[in-house]
Amino acid sequence: MTLGPEIRAEMEQIKQRYPDPRSALLPMLHLVQSVQSEVTTEGMALCADVLSITPAEVAAVATFYTMYKRRPVGKHHIGVCTNTLCGLLGGDAVYAALSERLGVGHDESTPDGKFWLERIECQAACTHAPVMTVDWEFMDQQTPASAIDVIDQLARGEEVRSTRGPVIRNFTATERTLAFPDDGLAGEGPVADELMLAGLRVAQERGMSAPTAGQGN
Repeated sequence: MTLGPEIRAEMEQIKQRYPDPRSALLPMLHLVQSVQSEVTTEGMALCADVLSITPAEVAAVATFYTMYKRRPVGKHHIGVCTNTLCGLLGGDAVYAALSERLGVGHDESTPDGKFWLERIECQAACTHAPVMTVDWEFMDQQTPASAIDVIDQLARGEEVRSTRGPVIRNFTATERTLAFPDDGLAGEGPVADELMLAGLRVAQERGMSAPTAGQGN
């Protein structure tokens, strides 16, 4: 799908959010992916034109951050954390099971375009390890069997709800949320669960507290 005048108008909206227009580049690239399922040469050129920077400057950003893809992602992006804690608690096994089931490796799409598999360095969710994301929504404490079950449900077109967020939509819908965050879904899912609050609970039981601003060294 080409990027028509309506996408340029939305890029201009994003640009208006920032005192320095160049800061709008990251959400603008997500907007491109929400339309084209990848960051295309056309998309980079349009970003450059709207921000009055060079295409080379846009390409430098688009190729630095791994969330931006140069090939079509397809319907669902599957990310499996295999960093230290997730890896030790089963992330590597989850990734291996999904890779075998889908028949693809790291940063590859299935031939039918339904799934893109990625080995993620960190999902910043160590309390819920091992973690996988579907279209950047969390699926916590996964096992090889539960991860495959998620994939099979999505393949059948069934509803899958993320552990701490909304019902899974698709990759391009999430990319649009990253461009325009006010999607009405912020209240979906629990605010905090027992794992998130464990440290606070222990601190309260032991009468511990953090220093207020200005105290300590």
